[in-house]
Amino acid sequence: MDDVLIPGRLSVPSLSALAAFEAAARHGSFTRAAEELSLTQGAVSRQVAQLEGALGVSLFERVKKRVSLTAAGAAYAAEVREGLSRLAAATVSAMAFRGAAGVLNLAILPTFGTRWLIPRLPRFTEAHPGITINFATKLVPFDFSREPLDAAVHFGDPVWPGARLHRLMGEEIVPVASPALVARFGIAEPADMLKAPLLQQSTRPRAWANWLEQQGLPPQRALVGPRFEQFAMVSQAAVAGLGLAIVPRFLVEEELRSGALVIPIDRSLIGQEGYYLVYPEEKANLPAVTAFRDWLLAECAPVG
Repeated sequence: MDDVLIPGRLSVPSLSALAAFEAAARHGSFTRAAEELSLTQGAVSRQVAQLEGALGVSLFERVKKRVSLTAAGAAYAAEVREGLSRLAAATVSAMAFRGAAGVLNLAILPTFGTRWLIPRLPRFTEAHPGITINFATKLVPFDFSREPLDAAVHFGDPVWPGARLHRLMGEEIVPVASPALVARFGIAEPADMLKAPLLQQSTRPRAWANWLEQQGLPPQRALVGPRFEQFAMVSQAAVAGLGLAIVPRFLVEEELRSGALVIPIDRSLIGQEGYYLVYPEEKANLPAVTAFRDWLLAECAPVG
């Protein structure tokens, strides 16, 4: 059998040993791990035992025919699982370079992606047919060093350690509701809005408070109401008449044009935060990153 540790400057376990350990840890069973990997139960058991010997720690507790992770095993399993996932993603990305100019793994905010970015994306693919963009959803900032991602669209302040940021746009926040809800609660002035349920967006907890304070209204009810993770869910809840929503105007232009939503009180809130393209310093010169950056900044440039 091959050595468990690969010789070299650092002692790194072989992929076969790590795969056997990760599968056994995930299933809590050497037998089920063997079935997944098309190995014998004995082969998995030996791989894990040799890995434990090489590391000098017990990864599993063995009681009769049952196995369970030790504290060290549980911690190691989480790191190994993440490492194998990143290696798999890197392999897929490398394979995608065949006949292509590059791959961009991009994290996006879901509603921004579906409502603003993706409808414009054909212009990018037409200009750069050899670049493939893979999308992932991220609602909050993350550590690029621990994610198989090249860039992200981020909303907030221009703060992201170890990364470059390019401001794309600000946003105008407006209150919206279905016409039926406006009629039901008789909303004609800002104070009337406090009669209706206020729909909440999880990543913008102060949105209602900021808007109410701007109108000189008490913010006590600003956090009271059904809560949703994404603007798409909030806007659809407003269309359904579940309450008033406060959203970026550009994300509900379609509903406003169709009449599914209206702005009952046309008083907008312009915040200091904005949308940014973010990428780590070490990927600043990747062709796919620079091509996407230049195109996106041009798309966001003011007209005229």
